[in-house]
Amino acid sequence: MKFSLKGKTAIVTGGGSGIGKAISLTFASQDAKVHILDFDHASSLETVAEINKLGKHAVAHTCDVSNQEKVNDIIAQIGENGSLDILVNNAGIAHVGNIEAVSEQDLDRLYNINIKGVYNCSKAIIPYMKEKGHGVILNLASVASSVGISDRFAYSMTKGAVLTMTYSIARDYVEYGIRSNCISPGRVHTPFVDGFIKKNYPGNEAEMFEKLSKTQPIGRMANPQEIADLALFLCSDEAKFITGTDYPIDGGFIKLKG
Repeated sequence: MKFSLKGKTAIVTGGGSGIGKAISLTFASQDAKVHILDFDHASSLETVAEINKLGKHAVAHTCDVSNQEKVNDIIAQIGENGSLDILVNNAGIAHVGNIEAVSEQDLDRLYNINIKGVYNCSKAIIPYMKEKGHGVILNLASVASSVGISDRFAYSMTKGAVLTMTYSIARDYVEYGIRSNCISPGRVHTPFVDGFIKKNYPGNEAEMFEKLSKTQPIGRMANPQEIADLALFLCSDEAKFITGTDYPIDGGFIKLKG
């Protein structure tokens, strides 16, 4: 079967909702054993229940990815029971504002999740992948990693770091059989986006949703499954010749805008 993950163990951070949930369900449907690391344990359990109903395997772990000790403990626990084949660093948070609107607390909060979280999980899993001589690390970057977007100073800063961490890991570990790539989505319609619009644009939700949708030249937001399908390809053996690459999936935002 094309894109099969049978016999592989995958860790998905932030896998309880949104893009992470779609990735978790998709990987499990392709027979991966999926471990979800998420701060929101309730949503993780719901996703695991959906996967189990399909007769597939998943486990939920309550985890703040900014806590290195907790991350190390969970990954060690998973590693004791077999190989660690795939890591998807999906957990992330957003922020609206230019540099003047970003407080030190805001910057630290985004750094801790979006950058340190990727660092913690990647650092913890690489020794296991080196020992086995193979592995895939897939990071969720953003179009904001590559182009300027208004009022996204802190978010763009963190996602730029995700992009360059991807390149560094690919370069440093290619000789160990470890592949490292990233996906850079444009706007994706998730419950997070709905909540984000409601919080930041109260009373103008429908208008803002339409406006944000049309910033993609293709005329709409992506849906999470479209991101998950690209993630599946990049983590499958069909993509074993691909490393050190960023994949925009953005409805033409980067290349066609303007």
